[in-house]
Amino acid sequence: MFDTLNRSPLVQKLRQFVTNETRLLISIGLVSGLVLTFLFIADLMIEGEVEAFDRSILMLFRDPANPNQVIGPTWMHEMVRDITSLGSFALLGLIVIGVCSYLLLAHKRIEAAVVAVSVVTGTILSTVLKMSYNRPRPELEVMSHQFTSSFPSGHSLISAVTYLTLGAVLSRFAPTRQQRIFIFSLAVFLTLIVGLSRLYMGVHFPSDILAGWCLGAAWALLWSMVAFQLQSRGAIEKPDEDKYG
Repeated sequence: MFDTLNRSPLVQKLRQFVTNETRLLISIGLVSGLVLTFLFIADLMIEGEVEAFDRSILMLFRDPANPNQVIGPTWMHEMVRDITSLGSFALLGLIVIGVCSYLLLAHKRIEAAVVAVSVVTGTILSTVLKMSYNRPRPELEVMSHQFTSSFPSGHSLISAVTYLTLGAVLSRFAPTRQQRIFIFSLAVFLTLIVGLSRLYMGVHFPSDILAGWCLGAAWALLWSMVAFQLQSRGAIEKPDEDKYG
């Protein structure tokens, strides 16, 4: 009797509803926590309470005898420059255009819209916050020219928005759980190495990067929630788990 009850359409729909609501509540909690963490870091930065922390971490990547000299061989400097370009506006723009074009060709207009709106609004958010906080860059000789203020790290924020949104959206089309985990793990990895490259280059304080990661992850998660809600309503195709396991 219980087996028959568990297989009834009503029970299945109820379970799906509870699961969806639980995921939504968890996501809302994570977004709220990440935003509060960003605000906490920003408050500490304004009060000047992160200067010692920022300085000590920055100096880990500098020659103690000459703080303007980045540690490591020349080939490492070039490698870090290549890595940091993964978070540049130009490259991220090309990636987003390429992915959205593919989604449109695959007749997935809603998914393309979610990715595009997430990245565009995230970029606007980064620009507005930089202008609002207007924190000076570290007073160090750096490996590239910078034209904007320091807080939050635009590369860290926008790369988190872009890669994590792409990871969340594209992983929904992966047929197996292992593939979904791989796609999202790759997105997290790319986000982390872009932020670390900015720290190594000395163009940002550690608090800038942490704040960028937090707010970028919150923004990506927010739009991932939008994609999930659309998927639960059938607007976005679900992966065929029954077929692939």
